[in-house]
Amino acid sequence: MFADRAKIYIRSGKGGDGHVSFRREKYVPNGGPDGGDGGNGGSVIFEVDEGLNTLTDFRHIRKYCAQDGEQGGKRNCRGKNGADIIVKVPEGTVIKELESGKIIADMSGENRRQTILSGGKGGNGNQHYATSTMQAPKYAQPGQPSKELNLFLELKVIADVGLVGFPNVGKSTLLSRVTNARPKIANYHFTTLNPNLGVVDLEGGRGFVIADIPGLIEGASEGVGLGHEFLRHIERTKILIHLVDAASTEGRDPVADIYAINKELEAYNAEIAQRPQVIAANKIDAVYTENGEDPIERIKNEFEPKGTKVFPISAVSGQGLQELLYYVADMLAEIDEPPVIFESEFHPDTDIVVGNEPYTVEYDEKNKAYIVEGPRIEKMLGYTNLESERGFKFFQQFLKDNGILDELEALGIQEGDTVRMYGLAFSYYKE
Repeated sequence: MFADRAKIYIRSGKGGDGHVSFRREKYVPNGGPDGGDGGNGGSVIFEVDEGLNTLTDFRHIRKYCAQDGEQGGKRNCRGKNGADIIVKVPEGTVIKELESGKIIADMSGENRRQTILSGGKGGNGNQHYATSTMQAPKYAQPGQPSKELNLFLELKVIADVGLVGFPNVGKSTLLSRVTNARPKIANYHFTTLNPNLGVVDLEGGRGFVIADIPGLIEGASEGVGLGHEFLRHIERTKILIHLVDAASTEGRDPVADIYAINKELEAYNAEIAQRPQVIAANKIDAVYTENGEDPIERIKNEFEPKGTKVFPISAVSGQGLQELLYYVADMLAEIDEPPVIFESEFHPDTDIVVGNEPYTVEYDEKNKAYIVEGPRIEKMLGYTNLESERGFKFFQQFLKDNGILDELEALGIQEGDTVRMYGLAFSYYKE
């Protein structure tokens, strides 16, 4: 089964914590701080791999985590950076944030490599916090936390021209005839499960990329059969070649088929339905017109007055293919638009909020003190120099911005009451 959608989890590496240590040498008993910085965490990077054409690999591996940075060491030794993780995807993969469905990146065109999640920055060692008044700081900065995302990957084939039509009308045969693509061909419905791409080479460098979109059926726009999986692959195309079985070899009405497919396109995406179309009336080598209406003329009379050109062809013998291909090349030259590239709507580095861990604010009746705890509080205390006026003001602002002061007041705190945070005690005073 062709896989063109996948859900995966990614996580960048955490930054290594800064180190707290002091020089201890034979003749320097009270040396200064020499704690090294933590290493940066690894990033999650997506990269286009020309050898891939499906998202099948993501069915087996759904979790991709970069390496954490190492913590700093003694003697100003910096921790080692965490290794990046490279996620390989086929060209045309659209990366979305799973919950919101917003586009993060479109791995198409010139975008061959993109960092989706940056690793956390390593924390500073205590050597950075020595001042004239604080010569032996016993704290260091923790590394920045990792970031994580649940992603929805969607493959949207990149082609100038899309071949659409009901199953078994000859799309794979046509593609194999006019390009170097070699799709599997057999005489039954839904032969093609993979969108096959091929390059049409015409004189004068007027070639284009054409995609055989697997056979559609009525109800495809509502997800019947494999409708949605296939319809998304024509979102980038500029022109549609609508292939139809003019000979009605399976008893189908070619005119009704064209209207049915266009109805599905309209229901799926009205913009796609408005794109230029050319009708290729296939299997003319099997058409019999004795004592009956010519099906080619019937198709032409129905659609050419509406501005849709009809070309009678035989994908098997090659009859009429040159006229069709050069006409499509002329249309593309007039359109002269770059392929559709989906714009980013979600930026992980700014849209992901990290560090919003829960905290608790409680009153300890026994010790007559207010207790504030939580991982974020602990981290903030770890890299804030509370012995400096500037550092203490910064910490006060942090308590205010996060609603902690409001919660203390809601509990009835009064001036002079004691607030305890991880072994540190403060007297509360209103500003």
